[in-house]
Amino acid sequence: MALQTKALVSSRWLAQALLAPRKVRVLDASWYLPKLRKNAKSEFKKRHIPGAAFFDIDQCCDKTSPLDHMLPREEVFADYVGNLGVGSDTHVVVYDGSEFGAFSAPRVWWMFRVFGHGRVSVLDGGLRNWELEGQPLSDRYARPAQAEFRASLNRSWIKTYEDVLVNLDTREFQLLDARPTGRFRGLEPEPRDNREPGHIPGSISVPFPSFLSPSGHFLPRERLRALFARAGVDLRRPACVLCGSAVTACHVALAAHECGHPGVAVYDGGWSEWFTRAAPEHVISEGRGKHL
Repeated sequence: MALQTKALVSSRWLAQALLAPRKVRVLDASWYLPKLRKNAKSEFKKRHIPGAAFFDIDQCCDKTSPLDHMLPREEVFADYVGNLGVGSDTHVVVYDGSEFGAFSAPRVWWMFRVFGHGRVSVLDGGLRNWELEGQPLSDRYARPAQAEFRASLNRSWIKTYEDVLVNLDTREFQLLDARPTGRFRGLEPEPRDNREPGHIPGSISVPFPSFLSPSGHFLPRERLRALFARAGVDLRRPACVLCGSAVTACHVALAAHECGHPGVAVYDGGWSEWFTRAAPEHVISEGRGKHL
């Protein structure tokens, strides 16, 4: 069986890959919003895909930033994933335990890619469908041998607050917002304290759940393309995506990648940073002041 590096792989493919003498490393990247009061690491210890390691986005991050799970430095990422047994020649398959089928796994997929590692895939349908398809689960974990990973950050795939602010005038890239429509419009509260909902002027709403089927799998490419077209996104042009803290934004980056886009950038600070720093006229909301 030839080793694939597609962005999405099936449960059947992964089950077969784990039986072959290949350098495939499975990572459980489950993460939940704090208000859900779910402990992803505890869940991992109870049940995970056999041989998987746990990737904690709140640990592999820039701990000097006041914002949640911002990208770490190259050497921090390299050391972290090396300790998980991921080398520069490893095919990484990432999944999460969300009921959506994918929630935080695309973030880790994007992290590997932004640090120069193209041999990374997301398990399409996540742990939810792995279990539904009768694939095995385990509560056993053995620490992997240290591997050597070389990280090289692609800075063109990261946008800062200043980049987005300048883009309000220059419109050099399309700005896409992956949060649910109610939060984008300012009608539903943000999940984090001291943040009102709303959106950045000129941004386009592309809610991340719309890229997933009811089964939790990503939509076929033709439907993804149609979704982008209906939203007014031109996949021939540069684009940057945001959400609350750059987790579900990466669903959009993955979907655009599936449609052939060379690389959607991510505004890592996201709405969490924008709301705290932007001038009032740069926060567009139909329900201003109702949610604090």
